[in-house]
Amino acid sequence: MLSPVARGGTARDNAALPRAVAIVLSLVAGAGAFMLFLQFGWSDGLDFIDIARAVLILISTWWLAWGAVQGLMGLTTEARPPAVTLAGPLTERCVVLVPVYNEDPITTFSRVAAMDESLQATGHGDLFHFAILSDSRNETIAARERLWFLRLLEDRKAEGRIFYRRRSDNRGKKAGNVEDFIMKSGGAYDLALILDADSLMEGATIVEMARRMQAEPDIGLLQTLPVVTRAQTRFGRAMQFSAAFHSPIFARGLAMMQGRTGPFWGHNAMVRVRAFAESCGLPELRGKPPFGGHIMSHDYVEAALLARAGWRVRLDDDLGGSFEEGPENLVDHAKRDRRWCQGNLQHARLLAAPGLRGWSRFVFFQGIMAYISPLFWIGFMLASVAAPFFAPPPDYFPEPYWPFPIFPQAETSKAIGLAIGVFGLLILPKFAVALNAAMSGRARSFGGAFRAFASMLAELLFSSISAPVLLAYQTRSVFQVLLGRDGGWPTNNRGDARLSLGEAWAASHWVVTTGLLSLAATWYLAPGLVVWMLPVLVPMLLAPVIISWSSRPMTGGLFLTPTDLDEPAVMRRQHALLAGWEGEMIAMKDVSFVTEASHVGN
Repeated sequence: MLSPVARGGTARDNAALPRAVAIVLSLVAGAGAFMLFLQFGWSDGLDFIDIARAVLILISTWWLAWGAVQGLMGLTTEARPPAVTLAGPLTERCVVLVPVYNEDPITTFSRVAAMDESLQATGHGDLFHFAILSDSRNETIAARERLWFLRLLEDRKAEGRIFYRRRSDNRGKKAGNVEDFIMKSGGAYDLALILDADSLMEGATIVEMARRMQAEPDIGLLQTLPVVTRAQTRFGRAMQFSAAFHSPIFARGLAMMQGRTGPFWGHNAMVRVRAFAESCGLPELRGKPPFGGHIMSHDYVEAALLARAGWRVRLDDDLGGSFEEGPENLVDHAKRDRRWCQGNLQHARLLAAPGLRGWSRFVFFQGIMAYISPLFWIGFMLASVAAPFFAPPPDYFPEPYWPFPIFPQAETSKAIGLAIGVFGLLILPKFAVALNAAMSGRARSFGGAFRAFASMLAELLFSSISAPVLLAYQTRSVFQVLLGRDGGWPTNNRGDARLSLGEAWAASHWVVTTGLLSLAATWYLAPGLVVWMLPVLVPMLLAPVIISWSSRPMTGGLFLTPTDLDEPAVMRRQHALLAGWEGEMIAMKDVSFVTEASHVGN
């Protein structure tokens, strides 16, 4: 088989300069924080605990700066379609893969129906099939899947175009499900669009992705930027606004640095079937989970394997019409994040895998850092509390024969400057994005410049308050993985997300206890640091209130997004289909059909 380059692709990678700029700027920021803190520690005599804190602040600041630079780089350019276009007609066949795992089939299948209808409207519907790949372990849900699959076929007149299969053995979870289909049935297709159960895409977007893949045969994977939709709670709306307002800019910066070795987020992406089949067979790691067994965060690994084989992996941030749903409360977010944490830390086993490109290894390292970086902040805070016990006693007469005392120079200004610099790395990119949105007119699709700016400030305030709680959950996840606890693959909660104060307490009482003990220890050991620790400790003490309050339905005019102001056609159609099917379910008493559905063959 010819290599991707030989078939007409290009080996050129323009990512070297953006990568170098990002690395240098973030390292400079980290080094600046390191030197500033050393000067602060030097005022009362430098000791090993000061050096340790300086190293911890260097690593932490470098990581913050890395994210900030990525966002600022995204502001230097605009989303543009690729220069290469398809000269002839679209001829490559594509299958849309919809993996499901204990999902509500009515909601999932209504998305399939809406996407199929949208594809048929493009005039290219005959080139696209759907395959619903079930890994559901709940027999009642599986029975309803079979029943509503028949309803889907009847509604879309799609026999021979939409397929359903349930695996008896769900080894490898979603990655194993997709791999099983590719190996058994992938030969019938040139392309495959991989979705999640909550994914929704416009037919025109899917067709355009196929056009781009056909126009550039060296592309092995084309990733879109999914937009979070349909959030109802305060937590969900804040996350939806942040994803719509900030993520396109950060994704553009990411795409500039990734070059040919772009990201794969596991869904809303199109792959070349032959490239995927030849390159992306995932090994089962030796040992038991969490570090052994099947690879959980398979998407990063599959992108790395495609790049290793010479295929281009590209993020096209100009493509609209790509949607997903997100967690609606902080606890559900933490549960999903626990799985991602285990998957990313598992990548430590793959850092030295043979043949991978250097940037792919760096992407694995970034994924690991995303979860262990809180440990550096916690280490810095613990070392700061312990610092007074290691500081040397003050020497007021350092100069021999000098009769007057010399007092240590006050370095409070340096400490305040360092704190302002660290906080600036967190907020500067968001303010820059808001300014850019106002100047470019993008803010109009968020309700106007004033409302977009107010929403940005509200989201910044909420994220600042909830960050310590999320930090606590993330830190616990890291320690659970390091202690060998397997988190498994929990089912997503897509129902009512509201949590009572009692439910929130049950999920976060340990966060409150940790915050209370930390406050008491700081008060006893280093009372001068209490004020500095309050922005972290107070949200931990109020964790149940924050969790419960943010799980309530959102009211008011903040956090508007483009999909709220102009709902895409495929979303409107899916709403209508879902409402109609749910009405049928009530009228026909769907529960009574479970027994009948159990007689329908796989």
